[in-house]
Amino acid sequence: MKLLVVEDETKTGEYLRQGLTEAGFVVDLARNGLDGHHLVMTETYDLIVLDVMLPDVDGWRIVKSLREAGKRMPVLFLTARDSVDDRVKGLELGADDYLVKPFAFAELLARVRTLLRRGNTPASMDQLQVADLEFDVVRHCVMRAGRRIHLTTKEFALLELLVRRRGEVLPRTLIASQVWDMNFDSDTNTNTNIIDVAIRRLRAKIDKEFEPKLIHTVRGMGYMLDVPDAP
Repeated sequence: MKLLVVEDETKTGEYLRQGLTEAGFVVDLARNGLDGHHLVMTETYDLIVLDVMLPDVDGWRIVKSLREAGKRMPVLFLTARDSVDDRVKGLELGADDYLVKPFAFAELLARVRTLLRRGNTPASMDQLQVADLEFDVVRHCVMRAGRRIHLTTKEFALLELLVRRRGEVLPRTLIASQVWDMNFDSDTNTNTNIIDVAIRRLRAKIDKEFEPKLIHTVRGMGYMLDVPDAP
């Protein structure tokens, strides 16, 4: 998933970018309000970590512009301003959570993951389709060529991640953080096998009896779901 961090304190910004990247996210970092405002209005992110006191354009104005433009991605305010009035203002403007500095990175990461699980997905994105694969989030139903596919909870979550990120190569670290809510060293055989076995079982249900094959291994990088190019 792709996150934006808007933070003018150099050490804090780099700390957040490194930590979130190691947790499996793709992270853009804006070092002032003007750059942050430009990015949130022109790019697509799954979540924004936003400081309040920023040069040029403050966090209040950024989140206000974001919501007025109809953009619903979650926003986590990260700021040294800890008064009740400030928290209320942030939430009323459209922020989804509010974390006060100094903070523990483990808590920030937990809040980021919670907001991403909760999401703000439009209803139109609750029903997804790739080729003859139909994925219904609300009904928790998967169909392929008109046939119902029965998945476990983890298989459903894994397939949802692959479908929503169609065409993207997803490394094992990202899959682990988003589906199993854990981090691991990709060189550790036991942890790697968890992902590989899950993909193999999902393939057996989604691809084994159907064409075209949708789940692909990108050697040395990870896994991807997409319709293969015609030969």
